[in-house]
Amino acid sequence: MSPKIRILVADDHPVVRDGLVAILSTQDDFAIVGEAQNGDELIQKARQYTPDIILTDLEMPIIDGVDAIKAIRNYLPDIQFVVFTAFDTDERIVSAVQAGAKGYLLKGAPRDEIFRAVRVVSRGGSLLEPDVASKLLQHISGESGKSPNDDLPEPLTEREQEVLAYLAQGKKNKEIAVELFITERTVKFYVSAILGKLNASNRTEAVTIAAQKGLIKL
Repeated sequence: MSPKIRILVADDHPVVRDGLVAILSTQDDFAIVGEAQNGDELIQKARQYTPDIILTDLEMPIIDGVDAIKAIRNYLPDIQFVVFTAFDTDERIVSAVQAGAKGYLLKGAPRDEIFRAVRVVSRGGSLLEPDVASKLLQHISGESGKSPNDDLPEPLTEREQEVLAYLAQGKKNKEIAVELFITERTVKFYVSAILGKLNASNRTEAVTIAAQKGLIKL
């Protein structure tokens, strides 16, 4: 039996927090290890419980969500973050992704989408709600004013572009291998090449940069 995904939930509104805990607890592969009502408590409980996933709001007392994500990633880099918030402004989205969030959902998202985000991100993937992805793309493209290949020292091959498209969907290496009828080891090779060509440190950053350059549509 696979180990459960250990989740820490953070939101300053008790009703929202209780609702999330109740919804997530319906899934057999999830385990809620703790709750936090502000950014400072989130940092403390991340240290205490070392969860696999932190599902957090952005606007919280004492320390906001973005700063809490940055602080936690400094000493617990293996913890993954899914943002669940009402804030859909370009600046908040970009700040959260740059801080290290691999999932970004707006409050009101269907529960199945929340479940999917937790599972995808826990496996090392990324998942941005379509409206969020669109805002992120528009924001970055508006700032850059560059053509798609301006910052690429070496263009992606056709196969690398195919792999990149699957990365944008949050698929893991094994799933990509099945889709493209290649080995998982070969997928790892392509992912490594993509990260190098895009000068990205992880998959989420690669997808963000690729969207910025117009290489993919989110």
